[in-house]
Amino acid sequence: MSIYPQLFSIFFKIGAFTIGGGYAMVPLIENEIVTRRKWIAQEDFIDLLAIAQSAPGILAVNISIFIGYKLRGIRGSLVTALGTILPSFVIILAIALFFHNFKDNPIVERIFKGIRPAVVALIAAPTFSMAKSARINRYNIAIPIVSALLIWLLDFSPIWIIVAAGVGGFLWGRFGKSSRVIKKN
Repeated sequence: MSIYPQLFSIFFKIGAFTIGGGYAMVPLIENEIVTRRKWIAQEDFIDLLAIAQSAPGILAVNISIFIGYKLRGIRGSLVTALGTILPSFVIILAIALFFHNFKDNPIVERIFKGIRPAVVALIAAPTFSMAKSARINRYNIAIPIVSALLIWLLDFSPIWIIVAAGVGGFLWGRFGKSSRVIKKN
């Protein structure tokens, strides 16, 4: 069986039944692509996720495009992107057609208020999973904490955080590793 229908089906199901956006989709995508089917290694998935978060656009679409491209090139990225986008498009189109009929309904308002805490949990869970996969420990925990505080408290642009992290990672890879190799010898 061709991989394209499988890719479309996986990303369509995840797109259709995940509430909370891209971060809520991450553990489901990881489970299907990395854990269950073993199409991509865990380390590669974390790298693709980092790139997807850094790229402009919607995280869910970005990660699906990068995974599709890694697995099957341009065709794979088109199939996974379409699978991710199509359910949301259809759902939003249906809501737009009928929303005026039930927008002031108190039951609908209560449903949306009840969904909010679940969405927060769906976003928090992959954050801890990613921290574990990214090998965040007591030595480097300051990096995400300082980054979050700079963005939240000082209204620092996330773009500068990404640029600084990229430069820091490059410098660490260039000079940090070589100094560790010298110390071992």
